[in-house]
Amino acid sequence: MTSRRPIRVMLVEDHLIVRQGLRALLETQEGIEVAGEAGDGEEALASCRKVRPDVIVLDLGLPGKDGIRVAEELRDELPGCRVLVLSMHSGEEYVRSALRAGAAGFLVKGAGLTDLVRAIRAVAAGEAFFCGAAAEVLARDVRHGGVAVEGARASLTEREREVLRLVASGKSSREIAAILGISPKTVEGHRANIMEKLGIHDLAGLVRYSVKSGLVPPEP
Repeated sequence: MTSRRPIRVMLVEDHLIVRQGLRALLETQEGIEVAGEAGDGEEALASCRKVRPDVIVLDLGLPGKDGIRVAEELRDELPGCRVLVLSMHSGEEYVRSALRAGAAGFLVKGAGLTDLVRAIRAVAAGEAFFCGAAAEVLARDVRHGGVAVEGARASLTEREREVLRLVASGKSSREIAAILGISPKTVEGHRANIMEKLGIHDLAGLVRYSVKSGLVPPEP
């Protein structure tokens, strides 16, 4: 049996000492490979196009092209590259901007290595990972957003609603496939159809929609 390919991570952080520290910590973790690093936005985009990492750990406060613009461009150019924001800022506007840009996770600096590794593994598996501050913003937006969802929900098939509920609950495509007795490729097909029907093209948006439509409960 062949071993599973490691999660290839790109580190994007303008402070060299922080970047080196992150690399040293992550290189001790089984199943995670630091595939590259960058100190500014343009370098990050160029490196990602070349290396095509599974996960990019992205600081928002970059010189030149900031982290939000980097995330937006990666979302459009390399949708298979999952963005995990690691920021010293946890204010609502930072969190919302990251989510709108397509980030799959948001973690504040100061979190422990365990949380960072959990977040990397989660977003690499197609799941969402939001630290407490980001989760609170998401929950408030869900409670007060007032977005109409019934029409779009009605357009989904029963199987698509099942897949959406499981995606929003943090299940990976393989886990959903096992639960529903279908192939991971079929799950991905349902997920693509769901995104097209709802006009939502990132995991965070699917989570928000699912809570608003009652498919999954909001965070307490």
